Amino acid sequence: MDPNHDFLHLLSATAQGDRLAFADLYRQTAGKLYAISLQMLRRRDLAEEAVQEAFVRIWHNAGDYQHEKGTVLTWMISIVRYRALDMLRATKSRRETGDEGLEEALDEQSPEQELYEQRDRVRIDRCMDRLDEGQRQAIEMAYFRGLTHMEVCDQMETPLGTIKTWIRRGLERLKRCLES
Repeated sequence: MDPNHDFLHLLSATAQGDRLAFADLYRQTAGKLYAISLQMLRRRDLAEEAVQEAFVRIWHNAGDYQHEKGTVLTWMISIVRYRALDMLRATKSRRETGDEGLEEALDEQSPEQELYEQRDRVRIDRCMDRLDEGQRQAIEMAYFRGLTHMEVCDQMETPLGTIKTWIRRGLERLKRCLES
């Protein structure tokens, strides 16, 4: 099944005001958009804010999507990337004008937050190390670097079905590992 066809259907319904279609589109794409935002912003709260604002724009601009310019997911990713870039630019601007409030917020975390993030990273790294090489590479490319499944296929020179299977099975193993 072609995910772009499904996304196009959901986006079209969203453009008509269908909240259930929008919720389904969110459910299917939010994780990937969050991963891209987190990769750029390096803070969970800012990444969540960027994704939330991007989905507000997606809701309001669903009717503006033009399929000739790329897939629905590519369009959505560009919205998230632009929002994250706007946030980074705002940080840089504040730094240059001496208003360091957001910059300090970006740089400072409570010791508890840092400890929890370090623990999470260690647990995730430990579980990632337990995956098969193909699963680990595919998940890193898709979720940590923000590549599409097709881009992962190209990078790994592996068929799409294999990539999807590796990612699905790898995520299942990661979930079991992290829950134990």
